[in-house]
Amino acid sequence: MKTSDLFIKALENEGVEYIFGLPGEENLDFLESLRKSNKIKLVLTRHEQGAGFMAATYGRLTGKAGVCLATLGPGATNLVTPAAYAQLGAMPLVIITGQKPIKTSKQGKFQIVDVVDMMQPLTKYTKQITHGAHVPSIIREAFRLAQEERPGAVHIELPEDIAVEEVEAPRIFEVVDFKIPYAGKETISQAAEMIAAAKRPLVLIGAGANRKRASVALTELVDVLGIPFFNTQMGKGIIDERHPLYLGTAALSANDFVHEAISNADLIINVGHDTIEKPPFFMHAGDKRKVIHVNFFPAQVDEVYFPQLNVIGDIAHSIIQLTQSLQSKANSWNTEFFLGIKSNVSSRLTKYEKDDRFPILPQRLVKIIRDILPEDGIVTLDNGVYKIWFARNYPAYAQNSVLLDNALATMGAGLPSAMMAKELNPDKKVISVNGDGGFMMNSQELETAVRLKLDLVVIILNDSAYGMIKWKQEGEGFPSYGLDYSNPDFVKFAESFGATGYKPTSVEDFKTTLSKALNSKGVQLIDLAVDYSLNHQILNVLIKEYSENLKGKINAEN
Repeated sequence: MKTSDLFIKALENEGVEYIFGLPGEENLDFLESLRKSNKIKLVLTRHEQGAGFMAATYGRLTGKAGVCLATLGPGATNLVTPAAYAQLGAMPLVIITGQKPIKTSKQGKFQIVDVVDMMQPLTKYTKQITHGAHVPSIIREAFRLAQEERPGAVHIELPEDIAVEEVEAPRIFEVVDFKIPYAGKETISQAAEMIAAAKRPLVLIGAGANRKRASVALTELVDVLGIPFFNTQMGKGIIDERHPLYLGTAALSANDFVHEAISNADLIINVGHDTIEKPPFFMHAGDKRKVIHVNFFPAQVDEVYFPQLNVIGDIAHSIIQLTQSLQSKANSWNTEFFLGIKSNVSSRLTKYEKDDRFPILPQRLVKIIRDILPEDGIVTLDNGVYKIWFARNYPAYAQNSVLLDNALATMGAGLPSAMMAKELNPDKKVISVNGDGGFMMNSQELETAVRLKLDLVVIILNDSAYGMIKWKQEGEGFPSYGLDYSNPDFVKFAESFGATGYKPTSVEDFKTTLSKALNSKGVQLIDLAVDYSLNHQILNVLIKEYSENLKGKINAEN
């Protein structure tokens, strides 16, 4: 059997459904073997980044490794960002790249870079295949590592002379499942004692808890024990955020409303968060507040994170055991203080939700999308200042209903992420929200979305600038400089790809347009003018003033 045929057989054995990619001449034998597969669908993209982001999102949503393909040299280097995106975001991803012949020289050093070495710091595993017989074991190991907690990226390089080799008596390795060990009884008892002794415990929910069993277990813990909770941006929706004990999402690192609850907790039960995602709180030497780290793996000690107890093992089982151990203590903690903060937070978050000025305020945008999108609808976000508003103001009702990246936080991933979400959930409404800067980084994937016949709504928040950095620039007291640009006519741009374009001229027009777009076939693009002028005053000035006033009030009461 030809090595490239064996490679595809091994991928089929892993249950691979899609390969996203942009092949080159070094992949042609692989491509021909893929053509003959009746189990794997090739999704041709317009840039390797689009392929990598789609594959990573497949991994994020399914728990099975997504697969992307590129050629050598520039094709491989274009997958560096998706590799980091998956590695930091804990998304299982298998990257396959081609290479020139390694046994004989074909074109000297033309296009050759050491891709294996380049991928080393960005992946859990990177390997060049030097003999066709090694393919099955390398693929099995790559998928095992990609999907094993903590999930991430792996890389396999297939040189073109190895791809054509014949392999005698090839062996395919069985996919052997494994179960994550449970935390020890003594550790569970110690954690239960710490929680029972606390007066103001809080539950923090991070991305690592985004597993179905963990979601059910956490919901039961909160329901039964009555402990308030908050989440990180990538933990949104793990518990329905309409829950009365939900305090909010930590969208900023400090001084946001929810941080007053965090600062006044005496114990944080940290479930599924690690410091690769932007930390929602910082630990300091001498803190009276304790932290319990509940995860699949121990906490990495950091200057801002050094928990007093690690509860390591299957997260769902750990939470179930804690709930059972603490049932007799149900609702015995002081939640009045936290619910008071929640009331204050809610009143401030809703302040501009009905403001109909145009260009639209981000707070108004978030409210409209939440009101119009069905409960099971999905919003994917690129990276920009609007992400903060969605994290704070958009209540997520279910797991994976808000897809954002708060680990690498790269621009350009929002549209490919939405395309994958829609491909996997054809019966759900999907909206991709992008800044104009992030959208233009992978805007060519509109053609891929149209070709795939996706019913997808793409919103471009148009301020003709890199708005997040302008907000930071203003916050630092610097004059506005170097961050403004011009945009194309996005309606014509969409139409040139075969999509439908809209440009609302008022908030009411946007509401009508969004409803129409969500119920239309094909790719629907909305060019929406956005007003970020209040960002600095709200996110840098008023929140800090509110936090300081609340601290003074709390100190006086205590």
